[in-house]
Amino acid sequence: MSWHQGLLVSFDLETTGTDVEQDRIVTAAVIRLEGDGRAAGQQTWLLDPGVPIPEEATAIHGISTAYVQEHGRPPATAIDEITEALAESLSADIPLVVMNARYDLSLLDRECRRHGVRTLSERLGREPAPVIDPLVLDKHVDRYRKGKRALQALCGHYGVRLEGAHEAGADAAAAAGVARRIGATYPAVAIPSPRDLHVLQEQAAAEQAASFQAYLRRSGDPEAIVEPAWPLIPYQAGS
Repeated sequence: MSWHQGLLVSFDLETTGTDVEQDRIVTAAVIRLEGDGRAAGQQTWLLDPGVPIPEEATAIHGISTAYVQEHGRPPATAIDEITEALAESLSADIPLVVMNARYDLSLLDRECRRHGVRTLSERLGREPAPVIDPLVLDKHVDRYRKGKRALQALCGHYGVRLEGAHEAGADAAAAAGVARRIGATYPAVAIPSPRDLHVLQEQAAAEQAASFQAYLRRSGDPEAIVEPAWPLIPYQAGS
């Protein structure tokens, strides 16, 4: 049985922004999904990140500073629980689906460090794996397709239902649906084991980053740098 027909765990964050070094987690969801797509369990968190949520971020996910101050949990406790939930799944070699994993997993790593919580890598004794990233996979199997590749666009392309975009639970479930459809559509990524697929994505993500970096430099930014690491951007002390 291929990975796309079995148990998956899917993870998603909504945050204060797009900078993995500076921004904070607002909501998180971890969902276990059976091979037929049925939810076998779901955990969600609402955090008070301790900083104002910019209006631009609130416009996307609908969560305001005032709301999290009233209803959100202390970040250190919630981040510890989120990280432990992921560690339990990866320790059992259950594939972890994360749309744009280098963002979500890197931001979670930085939040752990910020609040003195053991990181996912520290809990596992290794880097997080196996991870399945629909964004990396889609670019790998359909490199030259034009158009956007955000989650909503991928759901439209692969015929996956997305209810409540930018709600962590809905996005996590949709990301798993997209990953399954890619596996069902492209045998080249369905055949490898989750571990081998993880290695394939490491290589694909680096190639995609190099291609985008070259494009940016040709387009007028000669010093453009695109991070090649996946699924976790290495931490640099003092960053």
